[in-house]
Amino acid sequence: MSTTANNLESADDTAHPPTDEDHLKRNLSNRHIQLIALGGAIGTGLFMGSGKTIHIAGPSIMVVYLILGTVMFLVLRAMGEMLLHNLRYKSFMDFSHDLVGPWAGYFAGWTYWVLWVIIAVGDMIVVTGYFNHWVKNLHVSMMCTVVLLAALLVSNMLTVRLFGEIEFWFAIIKILAIVVLILVGTGMVVGGFTSPDGTQASFAHIWDHGGIFPMGVGGFLAAFPVAIYSFIGSELIGTTAAETQDPYKTIPKAINAVPVRIMIFYVLALAVIMAITPWDQVDPSQSPFVNVFSLVGLVAAASVMNFVVLTSASSSANSGIYSSSRMLFGLADQEQAHPTFKQLSSRHVPARALLLSGGIGFLFVPMLLIGGSVMEGFIFIADVAAMLILFMWSLIMVAYIKYYRNHREAHEKSIYKLPFPQVTPWVVLAFFAFILIVTAFQEGQLIKLALTSVWFVILFIGWQVQKRRRGIREFH
Repeated sequence: MSTTANNLESADDTAHPPTDEDHLKRNLSNRHIQLIALGGAIGTGLFMGSGKTIHIAGPSIMVVYLILGTVMFLVLRAMGEMLLHNLRYKSFMDFSHDLVGPWAGYFAGWTYWVLWVIIAVGDMIVVTGYFNHWVKNLHVSMMCTVVLLAALLVSNMLTVRLFGEIEFWFAIIKILAIVVLILVGTGMVVGGFTSPDGTQASFAHIWDHGGIFPMGVGGFLAAFPVAIYSFIGSELIGTTAAETQDPYKTIPKAINAVPVRIMIFYVLALAVIMAITPWDQVDPSQSPFVNVFSLVGLVAAASVMNFVVLTSASSSANSGIYSSSRMLFGLADQEQAHPTFKQLSSRHVPARALLLSGGIGFLFVPMLLIGGSVMEGFIFIADVAAMLILFMWSLIMVAYIKYYRNHREAHEKSIYKLPFPQVTPWVVLAFFAFILIVTAFQEGQLIKLALTSVWFVILFIGWQVQKRRRGIREFH
């Protein structure tokens, strides 16, 4: 990553990828990036959290996901244009530093680091719950999760290509599972399948149990903060830029696939689930992807789906270890974290950053031992993570506003432009502000907002220390 904003090359200098030595090797191929981006949109939030969002909003959750997917696509388009503007931008930490100011790079790097560390802990809590679906003993399930987390950490220590390969196959499993669910579920509906409780599968369940908006506008709006968690990871392509082969091809291709992913993996999958099991019978404390098969008596299929959602949570944790380690490496490279985390192993991976970032994931053990259910722990983590990611996505749009204002010619020449650049970033920022306001009025959210505020106070203090120590100018 660049050491200061001033040594980042201009767009005119990046017609071809830089040939000087990269700290991180570009070992992620096109298929890796496509599946990492795809897997990032099919995470724990969809498999584990969709039960709660269905409970909150009913069938209107499909509209929620469509709106969030559209906004996320715009955020990714903005990020993609900036990354391709200057190939020395290794992540959104770099372009935040360069376009908004050094403080923004500092806030982006540390916030994204703590975000994925938190998510990794949450994913391990969820994985424990999935193991417990089979084991029926929480302590044994926790030990299984410890072994799994250790294996993920070791695999990340070997090569970035191995990370890409693991994510590739994790994503394949998730995709196949959802496609099978859609096909089998549609067949059950068409065939008039009747569950043991006498409920006949029908797409009419989507609108005949109180309509599309059975919980009213309040329920519809309340689902947005919870559903946001499902989209965390879509921006992962912004942290793989430094290790991506042929970014001019792979980055646009991965981002352009987002709308189709949302339609298939969110809207169609949830429509099938609510056609088999009416939305008001979905258990919010369980994964509906597992529960739907259990309700219709397909125990073996439920176990297979449990394996799928377990791999999904493992995939998310794996991405968390990768992303947080790269952010910590970048912070050290910019002298905003201890220099020991800048060191690369002989395999060109930031081993010490990996050990710290991945090691924190083991905190899931004391969290579960203290008490509370798996779902309670997951929802708490999800709510805090959603607030942090709103900041990150907002910062991306702020950086784009600065980019468009200061590099208008580069935008005009860009091969990958954000549509309506004068208006789009402001509309997205207004939407995020609206989500934050809606969140503040929900029961139990104030303490999580307070915790998030404390994090930013800590960052502000840390930045003041950095600024004085290094004599950094606050703004360009």
